[in-house]
Amino acid sequence: MAMAKRRVSSTIATVLIVICTALASCNAAVPLRPDLGAIFNVVTFGAKPGKSDSSQAFMKAWNAACNYVGPRARVFVPPGIFTLGELLFEGPCKSQNPIIFQVAGTLQAVSDVSAFSSQGWISFDTVDGLIITGGGIIDGQGQNVWQYNDCKDNGDCVHLPASIHFDDVKNAKIKGLNFVNAMGFHLHISNSYLVRAHSLTITAPESSPNTDGLHISKSNTVKVARSTIRTGDDCVSIGQGATNVTINKVTCGPGHGISVGSLGKLPNEMDVKGLIVKNCTLQGTTNGIRIKTYAGSGPSVAAGMLFSNIVMENVLNPIIIDQNYGGSSNKPSQVRISDVIYDNIRGTTNTAVAVNLKCSPSVPCQNVHFTNINLKYTGTNTLSSTCANAQVISTGVQFPTPCL
Repeated sequence: MAMAKRRVSSTIATVLIVICTALASCNAAVPLRPDLGAIFNVVTFGAKPGKSDSSQAFMKAWNAACNYVGPRARVFVPPGIFTLGELLFEGPCKSQNPIIFQVAGTLQAVSDVSAFSSQGWISFDTVDGLIITGGGIIDGQGQNVWQYNDCKDNGDCVHLPASIHFDDVKNAKIKGLNFVNAMGFHLHISNSYLVRAHSLTITAPESSPNTDGLHISKSNTVKVARSTIRTGDDCVSIGQGATNVTINKVTCGPGHGISVGSLGKLPNEMDVKGLIVKNCTLQGTTNGIRIKTYAGSGPSVAAGMLFSNIVMENVLNPIIIDQNYGGSSNKPSQVRISDVIYDNIRGTTNTAVAVNLKCSPSVPCQNVHFTNINLKYTGTNTLSSTCANAQVISTGVQFPTPCL
């Protein structure tokens, strides 16, 4: 009976949204049953599909929803293409339940790179309780600005904005969206707690620069699941200060694989602890599972990492630790890597060195465990492992033969 009531409530909400969108004459907030709250349709605040900038209308809809004191507030983006400049959706909000940001249409970034001044195109800041969903498209229009990315040659470059940026966001879910062609990262999660991202599709050309699918830093308890990521950079990258992160059932490729790092670029970086990557498939990526730290980095820790049940399909560098990343310093990395488990890693590789551990001579890798590694080389040479400055323990099947 309770489930039937929820279905009826959901149907009522959907019908009212459709009617409101069709008439384009609803009040700013459409009150529903008390337990359903109110809908804030961006069109009723002045948003118009097309090339005109609807940023102000979106801000007005967000502010109205954020200040709504009822049990639930929903910002609704109807079908259509809405052009948007830089947006900052700020809290704290008054709603008693998570604000729902429902995107049924397409959000498309303006093409002028000078219109963006921060880390995000669409940013959520200081929000406790948020659900972003709706099956819509987040189109960063990165193809218009990638030419301005000089990070390949400039170590001090300023990254182009992420399509969606979470900063100080708590108790959030983002699900069922389609990201395409971000200017920078597609989804950047920083300084946040208890964030779940699932059922996402993220797509950008293999040649697109620094278009990580998700970048997670300075955040605790982040879960990424059941998503497909095809980009020009890391499918998921783990930055400094990321703790208790789980990546489950992600299909990755093309791209640079799933990476921890780069770590140690900045002074006094926070530790990375508690990472689980499991049940993932990497297809044609330039790396599989990678941990990378800058040469000459300051001291920090990357520890407690489990990589389990990973399938590699024609992957270069399936398992790699590179503590000389960048190679621009004569000093060794001071990032201490320890307690890393590789369990049930299988599939094919396009390189003869399937396991390549280049750890720091100053702080060697400790307690690196390999259990049931079964990789096959697509070429004619003998498959091998290379290890430097690493304490390695191996059990079970081992192809290639482990370096001890």
